[in-house]
Amino acid sequence: MTIPSHNDFSFFHPVAVRFRDIDIGGHAHHSEALIFFEEARAAYWRAVVGRGGAEDVDYILAEARIRWHARVLWPQTLSVGVRVCRLGRKHFEMEYLVRSEEGEPLASGSTVQVMYDYAEGRSMLVAPEVRDALERQDGPFGG
Repeated sequence: MTIPSHNDFSFFHPVAVRFRDIDIGGHAHHSEALIFFEEARAAYWRAVVGRGGAEDVDYILAEARIRWHARVLWPQTLSVGVRVCRLGRKHFEMEYLVRSEEGEPLASGSTVQVMYDYAEGRSMLVAPEVRDALERQDGPFGG
């Protein structure tokens, strides 16, 4: 997995490192990257797709990859870049870049989300209005 460039992203979200995020080694616990990604993903979903409440999340997380590049220390506010890099019929893949206040890459990764109908208990197609919003923000996506 290569480190994405700052220029690959047009959406950034600030995430504060909390004291509770720090482990015995004095840096953020390895699991915290998923929380940094999740906070940025939720902000992206609100801003780009226009769906802001918990009831508006109509996807499930199917896969996650993380690569740490440097230690995340407390206190600081991270800048988390997030973008959709692939868009399928029922899923989309997002990439992330977590940077320090000085711009140093600290972590990167990706997640795959599958559109999901919670009432029916099954996957569903990406809705046309969601596809349009994602393509306006990060597209066009190849076939």
